[in-house]
This record gives sequence, structure tokens and C-alpha cells, in this order.
Amino acid sequence: MLKLVPLNEDALRVLRLARGADPAYVFVRNGKPIMNPNNQDWRKALVQAGIENFRWHDLRHTWASWHVQNGTSIYVLKELGGWKTLSMVEKYAHFDSTHLEQFVGNVLVGEGPHGTNTVQAA
Repeated sequence: MLKLVPLNEDALRVLRLARGADPAYVFVRNGKPIMNPNNQDWRKALVQAGIENFRWHDLRHTWASWHVQNGTSIYVLKELGGWKTLSMVEKYAHFDSTHLEQFVGNVLVGEGPHGTNTVQAA
């Protein structure tokens, strides 16, 4: 089943630049479409770039993490990534601690109703 994936302008620009002579496929080798990008060419490129301990699948984790760290809700990310459950989104999308800093001020002690568990100065 073909699934459409929305792409931003940066991704579209890269794909347009990579387009070759094939009218249907962007990535081809020896005139044949590359159907599985996790192949010998991928591993060779990693070695040439000096990248160790990196898998093709890590790109999906990075993509999802960048989304949540830049404010994409996990509900929207679920649809973008094609996941069926939020628990799968949580396996892919990772926060770094700096992302949480923007939320620490959401509850201010002494400036409104906060229930009974507020800290009081001695």
C-alpha cells in the first residue's frame, strides 16, 4: 500500500536536486530504482563519512525527536509518521532536557490557585 508522506520545502528541494533521468524514482543505481536504502551503498557511505554505530532506522528516531523538540504535538507526529499508537510515537520521539525548560514556569507558586501541595516559605 502506498502511503503519502507530506514533506517540507527543504526536503522537496533536496529531492528535486537529486532527481536524475528516471521519471518515477529519485534514487536509482545502474538504471534501477533503489527499493531498500538500507543497503551496501548506505554502509559504504557511513564508512567513508567516518560515522560509526549508526543505522538507517536511526534517521526515523532523529526525525521524530526533532519534531517534538520543535513543538510538534505527539498526536500530529503520530499521523505524520504513520504510527498506529501513541506508545510507538513515544518509542521514536525523544526529548532532550533543554526542551523542557520552556515549560518549567507554567506553574508559579503564590500566583493563583494551585491546590494544597504548594511549597510555603518558612
